[in-house]
Amino acid sequence: MPLVIHESLLWIGLPLVALPVLIHLINMLRHRRVPWAAMEFLLVSQRKHRKWIFLKQLLLLLARMAAVAVVALMVAQPVLQAQWGALFGGVKTHHIVLLDDSYSMSDRWGDTSAFEQAKLMVDRIAAEALRKQSSQTFTLLRFSQARRAASGTQPDLLEQSVQSALAEKLEKTIGRLQVSQTAAGPLEALEAVDGLPPKPDDENRVIYVVSDFRSNQWKEPASLRKALERLERSGVQIQFDNCVDAARPNLGLASLTPTSGVRAAGVPLMMEAAVHNFGATGVRGVTVHVEEDGQARPAIEFEEIPARKSVTRRFPSLFATAGEHKVTARLEGDAVAADNVRYAVIAVADAAPVLVVDSDPKGQDGYFVAAALAPGGKATSGLRPVIAAPRALRVGDLDKYAAIILANVERLDPAEIDALEAYVKSGGGVAFFLGERCRAEVYNRELYRAGEGLFPAPLGTATELLVDRLDKAPDLEVADHPIFSVFAGQRNSFLSSVMIERYFTTAKGWTPPEDSTVKVIARLRNRAPLAIERQFGAGRVVAFLTKASPLVTASGTWNNWGRNNPSFVVALLELEAYLAAGRQNAVSRSVGTPLELTFDPAKYQPKVRLQLPASAAGPTAADSLIVDAVPAGASLVATLPAPEASGFYEAQLTAVDGEIETRSWAYNVAPEEGDLDHLDNADLAIRLDGLRIKYHDIRDLARDLEQLAGVNLGDNLMWFLVALLLGEQALAYVASYHPPARRGAQA
Repeated sequence: MPLVIHESLLWIGLPLVALPVLIHLINMLRHRRVPWAAMEFLLVSQRKHRKWIFLKQLLLLLARMAAVAVVALMVAQPVLQAQWGALFGGVKTHHIVLLDDSYSMSDRWGDTSAFEQAKLMVDRIAAEALRKQSSQTFTLLRFSQARRAASGTQPDLLEQSVQSALAEKLEKTIGRLQVSQTAAGPLEALEAVDGLPPKPDDENRVIYVVSDFRSNQWKEPASLRKALERLERSGVQIQFDNCVDAARPNLGLASLTPTSGVRAAGVPLMMEAAVHNFGATGVRGVTVHVEEDGQARPAIEFEEIPARKSVTRRFPSLFATAGEHKVTARLEGDAVAADNVRYAVIAVADAAPVLVVDSDPKGQDGYFVAAALAPGGKATSGLRPVIAAPRALRVGDLDKYAAIILANVERLDPAEIDALEAYVKSGGGVAFFLGERCRAEVYNRELYRAGEGLFPAPLGTATELLVDRLDKAPDLEVADHPIFSVFAGQRNSFLSSVMIERYFTTAKGWTPPEDSTVKVIARLRNRAPLAIERQFGAGRVVAFLTKASPLVTASGTWNNWGRNNPSFVVALLELEAYLAAGRQNAVSRSVGTPLELTFDPAKYQPKVRLQLPASAAGPTAADSLIVDAVPAGASLVATLPAPEASGFYEAQLTAVDGEIETRSWAYNVAPEEGDLDHLDNADLAIRLDGLRIKYHDIRDLARDLEQLAGVNLGDNLMWFLVALLLGEQALAYVASYHPPARRGAQA
């Protein structure tokens, strides 16, 4: 049954349908009988054709009544329900708008942006629904909200009745909305529809995806297609509203990170900044401005960044004091502002402790390792090596050490092995230097354990590297690896003067398993492995199959690497930096990533104050919030709200003695969201072929919603009325009497 917009006018107009009948009856009352002989002949003829004449007159009367009825309907504006609604007997339409507010929607051109165009589209959807004045409801859900739907976040508008009050409420809601700094995608939004109230049987449900449809999310839409198919099977109609008309160039800071190295006060630390060109053409003369703890540093210049490529530049940082230091890098403005800035928090210690384990009471091997890590002199390495016996592994707190190096350790007891493996699994780094005290069978049984232990390879026997007078190749050949990268490209890296006389072979026939993380990173001239690494849990293990010291032993000299060869010091420092990288605090987190802060209830009070950056607090919101920590075993855990804006976040803990301790984190936007390449409606239709999706874009704001909330029959009725009046005139002509025309005079 069609709905009627102006129902009162319909009930006023429909009684007028009887007007032709009334006129006919009045005309009959005005007739007066007059006998006439000639008429008697006509009456006889009329009675003969009475049925046919009556039928024509009845049809003529019905046509005139229908014309009046059509005029009444045109004034009342009837609306025919959409076909899918009529099939279910429904009379309601629920409009669900999924609004993309990820930061790519801040793409600006002229005096507008993708998000401003999206707002116009939402306004148009609501206005068209409001104009229909039928039984309809309206829901508005942003992409960034959909990511939090599982935690009970409500949409901006939920099943609001489409009445005059909706326009004012929507205007206030839309007016305050801003683009988020998240990379929230359409999949979470489509899945969030399942969290809305279930669809009643008598409801037509229409989902509008209002987005910029960037290529990085829609080029391979396998998971999105599944979600769309599921919604379509549930009887939902889907419409895509594309808010952009072209892909625009954009530069984004892809990363800001320290290189692997010692993070200690007074020790130079190299930082890396990467800029990605998302545009289709290369750019030249790009400048990145750098601040350290709020102080401007020399800018970084990028001569050229090719199209669709990233370019990385290094720059030095030097932090004079221990503690947390904040580094900020900024690009000059372009189409998208959110990815033009990047933040990093660097935790710097007075000196990084390194545990050197040596089972020899004299500690000769440990001494050479410690001397390489902290050679002394004016230039400090920032490392503080601590030489200790193996028992330090089970009685000390290993987490305080940046790395652990075992030098010629004879054996470890089970408790020491367990502590060492736990340290590495949690992200720690361990290096082994072998020697005359080591026994292959002990290492294989207790540390390698058929590949289940942390040692990277099974050992064979200790053997000599035979001299080959015809082979002039150096004894040591290194791979392209962070530990040895500093020697790359050098004509005389001092590695060529390293002489290896004795080493441990690997077990006969052993090669690194293809499905493992084990790699040979240095070999001897006879191609035997000398340095092997592997991943173990979240940490790293590197094993050198020779001694750390060049001292003469009962079995002879093992090598001369540590004797006045600068490459040994450099390699040990790079080794420590490589091992320590797994335990160094992350300098950046992605916007929207939750953060849990764990601390000791015996040291700190249970309330945590979270200081927000200006970009997150906003001009009117609070610049901090209080979070209550909850017990979790022997610790307290404060779950901080997932930050929705980039910047520096500080958690202030209050110690039991009242002292304030601050811990900082840097949050950054996901760089891939800055890729503004997008798919137009034709591309989307190809990738989503088979789905009954309707497509609109910013050039088609005057959308046709009649098929969604119902079809207004006004125009159809007008043309029907024209046809009906023409038919009525033709029928009136046929039903009336027309004497034949007189013939002209005969010539």
